[in-house]
Amino acid sequence: MTTQHQSYQTSAAARLAESLEQDHRIDALRTWYRKLGGLLPPGRMLDELRGRSLGHALHPLLTDLPLGMWIGATWLDLTGPQRHADASRRLVGTGFLLVVPTALTGLADWSGLRSEESSRVGALHASLNAVAGIAYGASWWLRRRGHLGAGIVASLAGGVTVSVSGYLGGHLSLRRGEPAASGADPSAPSSGLG
Repeated sequence: MTTQHQSYQTSAAARLAESLEQDHRIDALRTWYRKLGGLLPPGRMLDELRGRSLGHALHPLLTDLPLGMWIGATWLDLTGPQRHADASRRLVGTGFLLVVPTALTGLADWSGLRSEESSRVGALHASLNAVAGIAYGASWWLRRRGHLGAGIVASLAGGVTVSVSGYLGGHLSLRRGEPAASGADPSAPSSGLG
């Protein structure tokens, strides 16, 4: 009998995510994110971006906000694009605005990853999220200018991109046990999931 963990290890998506851990072509992104992460304020502010007051990582909680907006917009687009055009545009725009705090918490978590392998996957996760954010920003802009069909297409492209990125984020947290220090005492031992 195959356990859930074993089936995860053998899935094509899991094998691809694991191959990304060793892909040195991603190292240029890691260097860029390392520089960007160096701009974050140290100390208590960085701890709070990592979820100190919550007792666990803040980033996964915040991802639900833009995703929820965008999923709602997609539902409205599919059930009555003309009738729900204003509401969809507002949801897409609100989700786009929520990218900023979500990205800041993600960068704070990324700066505390324990290994090169995790930081490669994390850098690709962040980059895909940036592409998705740009697609949703473009969707809002297009909708605002009356190009509803093109705006919907941009939203759908963003949705596909953020779904792939979400898989990589799940790989980081569930498979690699990252980020180990978020929301906890950074000197505490890791969970051993990685």
